[in-house]
Amino acid sequence: MATFAATNHSDVTFPPTQPAQAYSWYAVRVRSRFEFTAVRLLREKGIEQFLPSYRSRRCWSDRIKELELPLFPGYVFCRFDARSPLSVLTTPGVVDIVGAGRTPSPVSDDEINAIQDICCSGLPVEPWPYLKAGRHIRIERGPLTGIEGVVLETKGCWRLVASISILGRSVAAEVEREWIRPLPLP
Repeated sequence: MATFAATNHSDVTFPPTQPAQAYSWYAVRVRSRFEFTAVRLLREKGIEQFLPSYRSRRCWSDRIKELELPLFPGYVFCRFDARSPLSVLTTPGVVDIVGAGRTPSPVSDDEINAIQDICCSGLPVEPWPYLKAGRHIRIERGPLTGIEGVVLETKGCWRLVASISILGRSVAAEVEREWIRPLPLP
């Protein structure tokens, strides 16, 4: 049995000559189980990073332990100048930057903002299978007001699913049915 609660590992640190808006977010692939270390090392280099995580209670035969786990295992998000990615790529534990060939592909600010809002909402969250199809909705009330995503119903509970399309991964948060407003179909 697992229970989930989100946490947000994000620090905002920019070189003094560049404003935050000058750079895009990128998904950075890191060694297995090296996400928290990579974030610490990137922070020490002054690179803005974001590692969405959740707390999970795991039951073993002799004990129950609460673990902090990344919502996107094997990935952290960084905001940097894609023309000079060397400071990110030379960080221990970093494998590569997600992209097409040698060109890093930016992650949408809207997608990052949705994941950050979900992590800061205090609602139970958990990793969720990526969904391309489904009804798009907007949350009208509650701590996730204004976020758009896909809605699912599982076991009588409604969930908002927000995705990082470049990774093909999603995150789900429980929401109240009254908070949901369907968006018009295209």
